[in-house]
Amino acid sequence: MEHRIERIKKQLHAQSYKLTPQREATVRVLLEHEEDHLSAEDIYLLVKDKAPEIGLATVYRTLELLSELKIIDKINFGDGVSRYDLRKEGATHFHHHLVCMECGTVEEIVEDLLEDVEAIIERDWGFEVKDHRLTFHGICRNCRSSNQSK
Repeated sequence: MEHRIERIKKQLHAQSYKLTPQREATVRVLLEHEEDHLSAEDIYLLVKDKAPEIGLATVYRTLELLSELKIIDKINFGDGVSRYDLRKEGATHFHHHLVCMECGTVEEIVEDLLEDVEAIIERDWGFEVKDHRLTFHGICRNCRSSNQSK
């Protein structure tokens, strides 16, 4: 974790920002809960345990900055709540998600499934793709199994 925090600190410094104690507490929460797709409010409650003096507005500003710098991604799974996801180290694209419409679980697909589609878009439309997001909404394996056994 310390290695990853140091790299994020360098990313911030490269853009003339500092890793303040409040930003560091926010980053630590994101690292500790990397698989959880937390909302700003969830992050705030967890950060408050580490830094009781921090305010919700500070957490929001930190999340927006980290998002602008592409350290995290702001995502929405269609439920009206923005969630935050750390970019995987070395990732050139946002990763994909599978969202279960019954139990709400979210699975991540790390491989880039759209490389061929990007090449077609660039070739046929002359459009330079910088990033993409792909979210599938459906029924997860566990819910399908429990529905079939009923």
